[in-house]
Amino acid sequence: MEIHDATAVVTGAGGGLGRCLIQELLARSVARVYAAGRTEGSVRDVVALDPEVVVPLVLDITSESDAAAAAGIASDANLVFNNAGVIAFGAPLGVDLDEVERDLTTNVIGTLRVTQAFVPVLEANGGGTIVNTLSLLSLAPVTGMSPYCASKAASHSFTQSLRHELAARGIAVLGVYPGPMDTPMLDGVEAPKAKPEDVARAILDAVEAGERYIAPDEFSAQAYAGYRSDPSSLETMLAAF
Repeated sequence: MEIHDATAVVTGAGGGLGRCLIQELLARSVARVYAAGRTEGSVRDVVALDPEVVVPLVLDITSESDAAAAAGIASDANLVFNNAGVIAFGAPLGVDLDEVERDLTTNVIGTLRVTQAFVPVLEANGGGTIVNTLSLLSLAPVTGMSPYCASKAASHSFTQSLRHELAARGIAVLGVYPGPMDTPMLDGVEAPKAKPEDVARAILDAVEAGERYIAPDEFSAQAYAGYRSDPSSLETMLAAF
């Protein structure tokens, strides 16, 4: 998909990868980008990057009414980044089930809710692209992050289903499978971390190339290559973390 002159929506735009995606979209001369966050204040700094192009959009992805309203406001969109998400830690037998429910509600149902709201928008605009920020952990889990891993695995499955459901409607569905990134979400986690600016750049390169499975950093690219040849190798590797 051509990014130049596209109209994009980025959920979770207030920080981390979301902010970097918007910076990279601006660098590639999008016509407009809607910076979506739970409140207008949460994306104020992002809007300030270019107030003529970046439009604040109030969107709590767990809210059906927010998703419907956002689709009405961003009715010119043809590129949607489902980037918002949360993370809970814990092994399956001891994890707080309320945190499991929160991860599933946000990362799975919230992402699907936004997708359902925006598919008619993209279709009305002649087609477009949906980009789901998943995780390398969609493909195999780290035990101590089991709620997050399970939620991303479910969202990975929906991404695959949507890809086939929407192909005939002119809408491409891409999945992004990054490794650890240096963002607030992983503060305190000891691991080699990619710079989110580099990840954002790689994601948009892959969007323009039409790649369906996007491994946007060195760690994820190497791990995904191993997974494709031997799926059990990724599970074994991540079990060590």
